[in-house]
Amino acid sequence: MSELISKYLPNVASLGWTGDSGWGTAIFQTIFMTFWPAVVGGILGLVFGLTLVLTKEGGILANRVWFNICDKIVSFFRAIPFIILLAFIAPFTQLIVGTQIGTTAALVPLSLGVFPFFARQVEVALESVDRGKIEAAQALGSTNWDIIFDVYLSEARAELVRVSTVTLISLIGLTAMAGAIGAGGLGNTAIAYGYNRFNNDVTVVATLLVLILVLIVQLVGDWLAKKLNHQVR
Repeated sequence: MSELISKYLPNVASLGWTGDSGWGTAIFQTIFMTFWPAVVGGILGLVFGLTLVLTKEGGILANRVWFNICDKIVSFFRAIPFIILLAFIAPFTQLIVGTQIGTTAALVPLSLGVFPFFARQVEVALESVDRGKIEAAQALGSTNWDIIFDVYLSEARAELVRVSTVTLISLIGLTAMAGAIGAGGLGNTAIAYGYNRFNNDVTVVATLLVLILVLIVQLVGDWLAKKLNHQVR
């Protein structure tokens, strides 16, 4: 196999597996830049999405002030193109992680870039919960916490998995964009070692690896959503 790669994909082989430019390093950096922003952005998105649903008019914690604040924050960050967000929050990134470049520095804009998207997805997912079930829980004397966990999050869990899958796929795309400006990962490999050096085989392989990661996330997400959907029924 290695001989075939060296023969037909010489530029791919020359990068090797380890080292700063190795394929193993690039894959690890992409997964690293996907995992941590998914955790941080996921928590922020879930909190903001829940707050939007609970504090809207007619919600169980209706509060116009909190709703408007959360809505404006989400809309503000949602409206900024990611490539501009990278530059816009550079001083904040420097303050948080001590640098504005590299894989670690990319975690900050990636988290802030993905959370408003996920927040809107969560909002839509939670609003799909049958209002009658919420009213029935209130009639039985359930607390707001009971309704949040046992009605909203429980009933919408399959849909939450689906929107989480979409968000993860979007996040992988953002890591590739961050990599294109030096944050590392497969995006950096495709641009710096492929496109800029006219090594088409490197660009193609890097793209295929990104597509494989997306496919894995999609398959796992679909499987888990179907399983949870059957459990809800």
